[in-house]
Amino acid sequence: MSERVVAITGGHGVLGKAVVAAALAQGLKVAVIDHASGHAVPEGVLEVGGVDLTDPAAAKAAIETVAAHFGRLDALLNIAGGFVWQTVEGGADEWGRMYALNLTTALNASRAALPHLKAAHEGRIVNVGANGALKAAQGMGAYAASKSAVHRLTEALAEELKATSVTVNAVLPSIIDTAANRADMPDADPKKWVAPGDLAATILFLASPEARAITGALLPVTGRV
Repeated sequence: MSERVVAITGGHGVLGKAVVAAALAQGLKVAVIDHASGHAVPEGVLEVGGVDLTDPAAAKAAIETVAAHFGRLDALLNIAGGFVWQTVEGGADEWGRMYALNLTTALNASRAALPHLKAAHEGRIVNVGANGALKAAQGMGAYAASKSAVHRLTEALAEELKATSVTVNAVLPSIIDTAANRADMPDADPKKWVAPGDLAATILFLASPEARAITGALLPVTGRV
C-alpha cells in the first residue's frame, strides 16, 4: 500500500469515480471532496461532502480535513466542474457560473492544498481543462473561456512552483464517453471518444512521482476524434 494521499474534487461524478477506482487499484489513499454528500464510496475512501469549492474558506476546511485524517497530502486532482451549451447571443448568465464551477473551484482547492503539497516529497496538482477550449465552437463560449482560464492557471502556477518539487499539469480531454454524452449525441460513435478509465490513467500518471519532469503541460487526451 502506497503512503501517497490524493484528494479528488468532484469525486462523485463519472470521471471522478473512474479516478477513485484507478487510484485505489494503484494502492493510493483517497479522499473525495464534492458538493454532493452521502454517496456510497469504496471502503477506505474518505468522503468530504457538502463542500462549496467556490468558497475559499470551505475549500480550505475540506483540504485541512483530508490532511488531518491521513496526516499528509501528496496530490490534488481538480476534477470538479460543469458544462453548458449556450450561444453568446443567448445570454450572459452562464458565463459567471462556468467560471465559478471550472476555474474558481480549482483555484481555491489549489491554494488551500499548496502548504501540504510543498511539504510532500513529490507534490502534484492535476487540473482538467478541455481540448474544446483551444478553439471555441458555436455554443461553447462560456465553457471554453472558463476552461481556457484553467489552462492559464495551470501554466502560471507551474511557473510559480518551479523552485519546489510540486508540479502542476492539466489534461485536455475531447468528448468523454459518458451516458449523458451518448444520450446527447446518439448518432456519434462513442468508441472514438475518451473512456473515463483511460483519462483517469493519464491523470494518475501526471500525479505520480514518475512525472516529476513534467510541469506546466496541457496534455491533449482526445481519443480518436
